[in-house]
Amino acid sequence: MKKVAFLIFAFCNALMFSQNFEKKLPATIEELRDFISIPNDAINGEDILKNIEWLDQKFKARGFKTTILQTEGQPLFFAELPKVEHAKAILFYMHVDGQAVDPSKWNQENPYKSVLKAKDTNGWKTLDWSLLDSNIDENWRIFGRSASDDKGPIVMFLNAIDLLKENNKTIPFNVKIILDTEEEKSSKPLPKAVKKYRELLLADYLIINDGPLHVSGNPTLVFGCRGITTITLTTYGPLKPQHSGHYGNYAPNPGFILSKVLSTFKDDNGKVVIDGYYDGIAIDRKIKKILKNVPDNRAQILENLAIKTPEKVGSFYQEALQYPSLNIRGLSSGWVGKKARTIVPATATAAIDIRLVPESDGNRLKNLIKQHIKKQGFYITDKVPTLAERMHYDKILRFDSGSITNPFRTDMNLPFAIWLEDIMASYSNASIVKIRIMGGTVPISPFINELNIPAIIIPMVNPDNNQHSPNENLKIKNITYGLQTFYTILSTPLR
Repeated sequence: MKKVAFLIFAFCNALMFSQNFEKKLPATIEELRDFISIPNDAINGEDILKNIEWLDQKFKARGFKTTILQTEGQPLFFAELPKVEHAKAILFYMHVDGQAVDPSKWNQENPYKSVLKAKDTNGWKTLDWSLLDSNIDENWRIFGRSASDDKGPIVMFLNAIDLLKENNKTIPFNVKIILDTEEEKSSKPLPKAVKKYRELLLADYLIINDGPLHVSGNPTLVFGCRGITTITLTTYGPLKPQHSGHYGNYAPNPGFILSKVLSTFKDDNGKVVIDGYYDGIAIDRKIKKILKNVPDNRAQILENLAIKTPEKVGSFYQEALQYPSLNIRGLSSGWVGKKARTIVPATATAAIDIRLVPESDGNRLKNLIKQHIKKQGFYITDKVPTLAERMHYDKILRFDSGSITNPFRTDMNLPFAIWLEDIMASYSNASIVKIRIMGGTVPISPFINELNIPAIIIPMVNPDNNQHSPNENLKIKNITYGLQTFYTILSTPLR
């Protein structure tokens, strides 16, 4: 009976919202255009400060108290509404920074100057912004850097607050917002910052609004994400590149040396064969059922990737994400293309990323890889080898280790999780997609570890948004979806 009453309450909220969103949509889009116009590459501190100034003005205008949190890197932005005594608190996490841009790769003059487009038979057609004054087509898209990742959800949140005020709705719990400024750079200052500002950030639950909806477009809840760490492996040939005619067959080629090392990491099915790499991971029937409930289309995934057969780390896509990965993200040795030259290269380098799951530890996996390489007779160093080392060892490999962003996974049966699922079901006829752990990484583990609170990701944006790539975009339909989701969450009492 209580659940029925809850659903009726949430449905009435959603119905009231639906009568207002059409009036709010143009203002939301205009505010998003203004926000996108501020460049936000995290490597440029001045640009990040301009974004923070914009946020400070916009949140204060909605009644939030704001604080700029200084860190070892770029500052974080924090905002909270006046406290509701004896009420629980939800902390919302989003990020302000975006990936760097190469304007030459974008189909518009300036990636920070938003463009409105509609799809037609010839691709994407640019529209005049004045069309927003009349009927708005939900399939139109706004193109610009960070439209979807992650400025769009921030603006949706702000405008949902406006709608709540217009409808005289009271938020029945405490609301806190933390906006990251170095998410696209792995948020290195975040762990120390969360520890430093622990009292300010304290909350009962954490909602992360980042990433796209499931490819089906259905409402999506994500209960975890993989972590990440990196290593860089470098092998050595002659001290300097040498003429391949004079020294081919004599000077060892670092490209062949490195390729032999890399080929020992996996079998022909793509499974890592390094001893202990998958230790601790067990997929039982209950977990497999949860994974299979995600409506992935295997044939469509293979077609999108243009591959005949996937690797066999898992028996299907969602199962594959439950294991740590070992990915060569880049290879370099000598020159290629028009600059190719007939030489024996001096070095060969492989840049590797490792996606982590809760059962795996980044330092442990990197150590397993290092020990695996040592067993093949390599002398391992973390510096450029000295001349003495080069003359003493036949096989030398430099092993450089990157920082670690830890994974997380939240219990899907928590009352908070069921509360969110019921909210989303109240305004959507589509089945809710529940993902146990997603493949990508959100640097959120410091909040979970330090504050000891459950975290759930609620994506807002279209799955084909080109995040991190040229021509990033946000579908207007997803702006409506985000407004509705924030509005209903913020107006529904916690159970």
